[in-house]
Amino acid sequence: MTKHTLFVCKSCHRSEEELAEDQACDGKILLDTLTNLAAQQFAPEDLEIKSVGCLWACSRGCVTAFAHPEKQTYLLIDLPPDEEYASALLQFTQMYISNRKGAFIWDKLPEQLESAMFACIPALSATEQNADEEDDLS
Repeated sequence: MTKHTLFVCKSCHRSEEELAEDQACDGKILLDTLTNLAAQQFAPEDLEIKSVGCLWACSRGCVTAFAHPEKQTYLLIDLPPDEEYASALLQFTQMYISNRKGAFIWDKLPEQLESAMFACIPALSATEQNADEEDDLS
């Protein structure tokens, strides 16, 4: 079984101010909070949290992406690095893992994430299937 992956940009920072040398970026703070909370809620074989250097939304606060090879990928932006949002992300993670296509019911999405949803990218398997179907029509 393939793991679900939560990518977290570790270099995100909401403020344009320079960070002190010993000050962690918001993305690193969110990553640490998510990692600690997820260890209590998910088995290691179900979810992998991976830090990435950049998800190219630098002016948009903390950025995360949920991915699985057979499911659509969701990109979330403008996330504060606090426990409330980390908990909401893990609630969404559970919904994502539970649905075979990665779909979710909008009314059940944690309120904190409603304005954070930025992109939904089709699953590679669905994209390949659509391309095969188009080839069959040619």
